[in-house]
This record gives sequence, C-alpha cells and structure tokens, in this order.
Amino acid sequence: MTELKNLFSSYKTTMALLALYATSMAIATFVEEAHGTALATIAIYHSPLFLLLQLLLIVNFVMIAFRRRWWKFKRRGLLLLHISFIIILLGAFVTYVSGKEGTLHLREGETGDRIQVQTNRGHHTLTLPFQVELVKFTLSRYPGSMSPSSYESELLVHADGTTHRERVYMNNVLDVKGYRFFQASFDEDEKGSVLSVNKDVAGRNITYAGYILLFIGSILCLTEKNGRLRTLYRQLNHLKTASGLLLFALIIGFSGQTFATEAPQSMSDIMQKLVIPPAHAERFGALPVQSAKGRIVPINTFSSEILRKLYKNTRFGQLNSDQFLLSLLVMPEMWMHVPLMANLNDEIADYFSLPRKTCSYLDLFREDETYKLEEKLDEAYHKMPAARTGFDKAVIQLDEKANILNQLFAYRLIRLFPRIADPNQRWYAHGDDLSVFAGRDSLFVSEAFYRYLSEVRNALKSGDWSKANEALDTISSYQTATNNVPGFERRDIALELKYNKLDIFRRCKIGYLLLGGLLLLLSFVLFFRNKAWIRWAIRISGIAVFIVFLFQTLGIGMRWKIAGYAPWSNSYETMVFMGWAAALGGLLFARRSSIAFSLGTLFAGVVLFVSGLNWMDPQINPLVPVLKSPWLMFHVAILMVAYGFFGISFLLGLVNLSMMTFVPKRKQTDYTLTLQELSIINEIALIIGLILMTIGTFMGAVWANESWGRYWGWDPKETWALITVVVYALVVHLHLLRKWYNLWLFNLCSVLAFASVLMTYFGVNYFMSGMHSY
Repeated sequence: MTELKNLFSSYKTTMALLALYATSMAIATFVEEAHGTALATIAIYHSPLFLLLQLLLIVNFVMIAFRRRWWKFKRRGLLLLHISFIIILLGAFVTYVSGKEGTLHLREGETGDRIQVQTNRGHHTLTLPFQVELVKFTLSRYPGSMSPSSYESELLVHADGTTHRERVYMNNVLDVKGYRFFQASFDEDEKGSVLSVNKDVAGRNITYAGYILLFIGSILCLTEKNGRLRTLYRQLNHLKTASGLLLFALIIGFSGQTFATEAPQSMSDIMQKLVIPPAHAERFGALPVQSAKGRIVPINTFSSEILRKLYKNTRFGQLNSDQFLLSLLVMPEMWMHVPLMANLNDEIADYFSLPRKTCSYLDLFREDETYKLEEKLDEAYHKMPAARTGFDKAVIQLDEKANILNQLFAYRLIRLFPRIADPNQRWYAHGDDLSVFAGRDSLFVSEAFYRYLSEVRNALKSGDWSKANEALDTISSYQTATNNVPGFERRDIALELKYNKLDIFRRCKIGYLLLGGLLLLLSFVLFFRNKAWIRWAIRISGIAVFIVFLFQTLGIGMRWKIAGYAPWSNSYETMVFMGWAAALGGLLFARRSSIAFSLGTLFAGVVLFVSGLNWMDPQINPLVPVLKSPWLMFHVAILMVAYGFFGISFLLGLVNLSMMTFVPKRKQTDYTLTLQELSIINEIALIIGLILMTIGTFMGAVWANESWGRYWGWDPKETWALITVVVYALVVHLHLLRKWYNLWLFNLCSVLAFASVLMTYFGVNYFMSGMHSY
C-alpha cells in the first residue's frame, strides 16, 4: 500500500502521465486526419483508457498536494492553478456523461422540436420541451462580393403557451430552458437554416468555474513572493555576471533567394516602350477599386496583390506594381508574350514544354490555340482535394494565374464604377455586363476607362500626361458622386496608401535582424573587453531597437484602422504580431541580459522574415463571420505573446547548449555564471509563456462555446494548443526531478519543446483540416 501511495504521489509519475497524455492526443490528431473524426473519437478521445489517464492525473495531483502540504507554504497560486485543472477535467467529464448536442434543421415557415443527435453509437432524435419556428434566414454579404458577412436566423419560440421572437447569428446565442442554439450552417438556396443545439448547464458551469480559478491562479503564480517566478528573479539578482557570452561557432545565416527581380533581357525593348512615369502611376494607384471580396482598396493594394500572385514579387524588373498593372492594361497584346507567371515546378515545365521559372500567357497555348492545361486540369478537379498530387496542385495554381491574366486582358478585374441602385453595393469593371446602368451613367461607364487607357497610350508617345490625368480625375469624380458603400471615405484610401508606401514590417525585419546581430556581437566583445564605450554602444543599440519596436507598433495600429478589426486574423497577421511580442519580450529582459535582449530582437526579425515569404498572404480581407467577436483580440493576442516568449526560450536554449557543447571542459568553469544566468532567464521566459499559453488556450475554449456550442471538441488546432501546454508544463517541471535535472537537459528540452509550437502554428494550419481552417 505504501509503495502504491508513493507511486501516485511521485513527480516522476506526473511527468510520465503528462507525456503519455500529450502523446495520446498527438496520435489522435493524425488518426483523425487519416481516418476521420469518428474513429479518433471512439479509439482515443472517448476511450476508457483515455478517461482513466485523466483520472490518474487528478489522483496524482491530489496525492502530491497532500504529501507536500502545499497549503502550509502559502503557495496559493500553485494550489489554485492545479485545482482549476481538476475542476476543468471534472466539468469535461460531466459534459461527456450528461451533455446533449445535436442539430435542428428548419426551412423558412417550418416549425420543429426534434433535434438530430450524433453519438459514438450512431444517430437518434431528441424532442425539445418547446417548438422553434424559422421565420426567415438571412445571409449578408460584404458589399459587391460573395464573401459572407453574417448568417442570421429569425425565429419564433413557442414555449409554455407563449410565443416570442428571437435572432440567432454567429457569436449570438439563444438560451431557452437550458438549451442553447447556435447558427451552424444553411441550405444552398438560403431558405433554410441549420442550428446547433446544446444542453450542458452543469458541465458548462463547472468548467467555467475552473477557467476562473485558472485565471486567478495564473495571476498569483506571476506575483506571489514565494512563487517559482519570483524565486528565479531573486536568483538572477544574486548572480554577478557580465552581460556577455563567448559564442562559439555561432552562425546565423539567411539565404533567402528572391525570385527574378530583373525582367528577361530579351524583353528589354518591350519594357522601355511600356514604362509609365512614376508620378502618373502613383495617381493611378491612388484610385479606389472594389476587391473581389468587397473591400474598397486603392489600386496600389490591388496591383501589389496581383503581381505577388503572378510573379512572386512586388516589382517586375524596374517597374513597381502600379506601373506594371497599367502597362499591362494599356498594351495587353505585348504583355501576352512576356514571361511573368512564376512556374517553379520543373515537372510542370517539362510536361507541358514550358520555360523554367517563368512562362508567358501565350506559352500555355498550342499553335492551334488549344489550352495545354485543359486535360490535366480536368483530371485534377475531378479528384477529392485530399487525393490531389503535387502535380495536380501545381496545374491548378498555374491555371489560376492564367485566369487572372485572362480577366485582366479583358478588363474584368478592375472594378471602378459604383452603381447607386445596386442592392449588393457592387462596383463594376469595364469588361462586365454594363447593361444594368441607365442614362448618362451607362454612357460614362462604357467609355470612361477605355478613354483613359487611350490617353495613356497617347501620352506614352507624346510625353504629355495632362489629358491622361484629366481622364483619371473624371473617373475619380464619378466614384465620389455615385459611391454606394456605406462608411467608405477617401481618407481611408490615403491611409492605406501611406501604409503601403511605408512598408513598415519589411523595414522592421531589417532593423531587428541588423540590430539583433549587432547586439550579439557587442555582447561577445564585452566579454573579453569590459569597456565603457561597448556598454554605451549596447545602450544606444537598445534605444534603436525600441524605436523599431514603436515603428512596428505604428504599423500594427495602421493595419488595425484600415481593416477595421484587430489585425491577427490570419497567418501573416499573427506572424507580424508574434514578432512584435518577441521584440517586447527582448525589451523586458534588456536590463537583465544583453544576450537575452539580442536573441529576442533576432527572433522578432526571423519571424518577420518568415511573414514576408511568398507563401504568406499579406492581403487584408474581410473577417469571416465566426471571427467577428471581441474574443478574437484577446485569445489570439495572448497566444502570440506566448509564442514570442517560447521563441526567446528556444534561442536561449540553443546558445546555452552551444556553450556546453563546444567550449572545452577545462574552460567551462569560466562560463558557469553566464550559463546559470541565461538558463534562469530561459526558465522565466518559459513560465511566462506557459501561463499565457494556458490562459489563451482556455480563453479560446470559452469563445468556442459561445460560437459553436461546445468549449472543447478535440479540433486539431485546439488539441495541439493543449499539447503545447502539456509539453511546456513538462519542461517547466523538470526541476522537480532533482536526481535527473541538470542545465543541459533543461536547455535541450526547451529547444525540443518549440517543435510543438511549430506544429500548432504551422503544421495544423497547412497539413490538417478542422474548424479553425478559415
């Protein structure tokens, strides 16, 4: 009995159970991706062994708490934090046992009270103690696009002899007698609605109580005097060591090769004929246009997106994006011969007899004018997305570029002309069906754009751009007079043009990388020569980093104002914010260690470097309905800050491992204080990151409950977020294994743990599907 008691009250058991828990969840996500959600749920998430594993975690914590008598040491934060996990797991169990979840499908005018419930054993129906009638379903779209802005069901609830009218839409829940209704889906003809129905009052209340205790416990862990974090700070203050480090064979290299910044030499004569003066191109770029998703943007934004999609760059030779687009519109016949479609797939080039790297629009057609891609494209689209090969995807991507060019040549993409009476607030392009316009408007829109291009052609020959400017101003005046999009103002276009011109995040990337490298070098020199000028140089560099940080903050604020929402709704935006958080973390450690400061700055630069790669899309798009929630700002922001601290920890771990691996043993005693200092900062970064990651993850669970009707559904994204929490909890608790613990093991684990962050952020987004795939 004593041996069993010792086993269940052992920290080794804790570590083993947590490792098994994380491994089980990871396996389940791959099973779900390969064989479907049902199998993963039955085989793992709802299996007796998985439930037993969670029960053993509860038993283990309770036994440790009693054995160590935590309450006697006033570790209130630690105690509350672990109690909260017990309550959360108990709430999840109550939900599993007594919770009910299903769907109610109604057509307009139809009344129903039976929901379809799916369990591990199959489907069955459940009768509600009231009736629900769908009066009307409304799908609202962004102006002039097919992108949904909101889904809304107008309902009549017939209960206890009374009838009351209610509305359900994304992030707006209806509560009736313990049942909660959520807008889930709709019929293709937009005459029917699918509502998700959930009843889990007990489980939800227990779980929410756990979340509240989790938040309070996390705050106490950060602030209480005898907590682990404050203890580490005291240890750091006792270390009297220079803020320097011997970096042995530390090489930071970036070999990003940009794609063909120069246009092919064979096209030089053509390019000379098509050069639009920068001044006029800038006027053209300032003209408002409606994007395919309904947002009103300057042509400068549109042209940058087009050139990135086609050419994988923001310039074509010496032409900026506005010069490129206007030249293409003015002389489409010439540009059909120009190799401007990036085709980096050698297999595609060889199969279709295309040039390597880039091909022209006409390269995709045979001499008999048949389309080379047609047969393989048809085969690719007849396959399920998961079954498509790399060749299939490359064919589809190349065809998309050809379609973009085809529509540009036909003047169908430049949507310049509002129509006041248009019910969808759509703007029209010169190549669209313009018969919807009447009277003078019809005459103007059918001629204005073509007249403008004609004046540009004349100006290319004569050098006089006054008439082209006048034609452009005429279009601009018409837009102002007939604008049909509420809230659109010219100053918004001016702000976006300023944002585009400043190119803030690219400049910040360069600043962080250069200053971070300089700080690292100065810290290295300071170790050998403790000179006042070096310390001053580090301070000045630190001030420069702070200025770059403020500049990036300005960029985030400008993007926020332009988009109208917190700018961390997609991969590009969250990467930018993660870089901001890493720079902030570095600044927080600046007084403690110039090494930690330099690594935080470098990590910010690396993250911004990744955000600028071709496969990242910097386009500002309207929010999908589920993201229209204040939870977006808090949930994503907290997680990105956590990732920033994890990134700093990763780099600190690499530096410490380099010291312990490459410095000769006879000299390692000279670096003991430095190693201890950086390892303590590493652990501090880990603890802060773990607490923020935990709060952010369970804050997302609350958001999920308010949007989808369940706070946890084992979606791959949320599952890997929980895996990351568990993995870093293992690293943070390593010091409890006193017989095994050492600085080498701790720093190695802090490096390896970052793989879970990469999987959570990148792996799930690009290799798995789920409810977080927007």
